Amino acid sequence: MAADAAEEIRGTAHGTAPVPLSVLDLVTVGAGRTASDALRTGVDIARLAESRGFHRYWVAEHHSMPGVASSSPAVILAHLAAHTGRIRLGSGGVMLPNHAPLVIAEQFGTLEAMAPGRIDLGLGRAPGTDGATAAALRRSDRLNEGADDFPQQLAELTRFLDDDFPDGHPYRRIHAVPGPVQATSPGGVQSPHRPPIWLLGSSGFSARLAGTLGLPFAFAHHFSAQNTVPALDLYRETFRPSEVLDAPYALIGVSALATDDEKEARRQVLAAALNMVRLRTGRPGLVPTPEEAEAYDFSPMEREFVDSWNANVIHGTPDEVRTGLDDLQKRTGADELMLTANAHGGDVRLRSYELIADAYGLPTPA
Repeated sequence: MAADAAEEIRGTAHGTAPVPLSVLDLVTVGAGRTASDALRTGVDIARLAESRGFHRYWVAEHHSMPGVASSSPAVILAHLAAHTGRIRLGSGGVMLPNHAPLVIAEQFGTLEAMAPGRIDLGLGRAPGTDGATAAALRRSDRLNEGADDFPQQLAELTRFLDDDFPDGHPYRRIHAVPGPVQATSPGGVQSPHRPPIWLLGSSGFSARLAGTLGLPFAFAHHFSAQNTVPALDLYRETFRPSEVLDAPYALIGVSALATDDEKEARRQVLAAALNMVRLRTGRPGLVPTPEEAEAYDFSPMEREFVDSWNANVIHGTPDEVRTGLDDLQKRTGADELMLTANAHGGDVRLRSYELIADAYGLPTPA
């Protein structure tokens, strides 16, 4: 790992933000919209985030979900790299058990070659989908085995990225290209950068592993809020300094949606919550419109789920969202807040990031 690894991990807070702000994009597809529309919105959000001082922009791997167009993070990141120039781009995350470690090392080595010093490799151990789809992805029904093997898969991936399998290892003569082997080839010159690895989690497993290995940690507060503080505490308690980091660094994913008035925010998050109701009950689809959500007849159980879900979505006017984010950061001690705006329309999501940037006085384009 390069000597400046920590500098590539740690961000800088701008304006009045208490910590660096970043973006997590699920590339959501709303009813009446196409995947092309969602991907164009992703480019617009990435450009806005870059121009306003957000630190990084990540996309998450999901499968078999009509309303989420981010099944191929590496492909999307290559597209984003061509449309941005400074912002860090990464996966939030790639689901490691779904892929051979060598394939991930090659994909992210290629991305690093495209955008040197700007690529993050966030890794998760969940499938990012249902069990049947995970089995199709992995061509195996031994799903628990994949999750249990996560530390071994992580070690293998790291060795491919660093090209440092020991003598006698069956992979000693296998090299991830682009990668460090190019620097040791006759006449070779290799970039000093290597994508920093982040571990993602929604419970204590990855928190403990990230701490033990001295890696940065990203926690999914946006769908596992009850576990946020315990997981961050565990990460900090188990952290061991490494050549990557000399102190813990943890970001949390946060659902946050700012609109010009509070009523509109409530309409938008209701639609996003209906989308989650359908997903959790085996009926995944496109993100519904606010009008569809308002007309939907929620059962008592569904209403209870919606209320619980939206209690962890920071939404409202820009000032209300800023206050909510500030309070959350104080409560968790997070080193970075990664915001995800879930709404039917791309224009609403784009506007949300703009309003939050304004609320914190983030830099404006020259």
